[in-house]
Amino acid sequence: MRQSFYPDRRYHRITDIDPAALSQEGIQGIILDVDNTLTTHNNPRPADGVISWLDQARACGLRLIILSNNRPQRVEPFARMLGLEFEANGKKPMAGGFLRACAHMGTVPEATAAIGDQIFTDVMGARRAGVLCLMVDPIEPEPGWFFRLKRRLERPLLRAWERRCSR
Repeated sequence: MRQSFYPDRRYHRITDIDPAALSQEGIQGIILDVDNTLTTHNNPRPADGVISWLDQARACGLRLIILSNNRPQRVEPFARMLGLEFEANGKKPMAGGFLRACAHMGTVPEATAAIGDQIFTDVMGARRAGVLCLMVDPIEPEPGWFFRLKRRLERPLLRAWERRCSR
């Protein structure tokens, strides 16, 4: 069960992920988180380098979709600005949103990757859905006690993942 808390790979930022390498591995579609993955919390603009990274992914033939637990009022304008389809109210970590995103892109889970910054939503959901899980570091610390608690609970899991990977 602990394995469901571990990403397949970790990166500092989404821009550190090579879309061409994913395509060469057989990945056909990517499910993207919004807050602290593509931008900071409630920011209407993408982080530096994200638009260029999305262009690179598209040039590699990768299909892209946003899956967020946020409401449509937050996700829709952001997705439209980037020219992306989206699924709001994704109910992560449940697998359903990931599987709907795969269906929308016309991909199977085995040929799909998910990129996000949180273990208890993005990683667990991707694992449950059977998609490749790529975790990025959050762009900035989130406001609010709930996020601080989740990040504190993530730390020992990430340390265990790092120890496991260094073997």
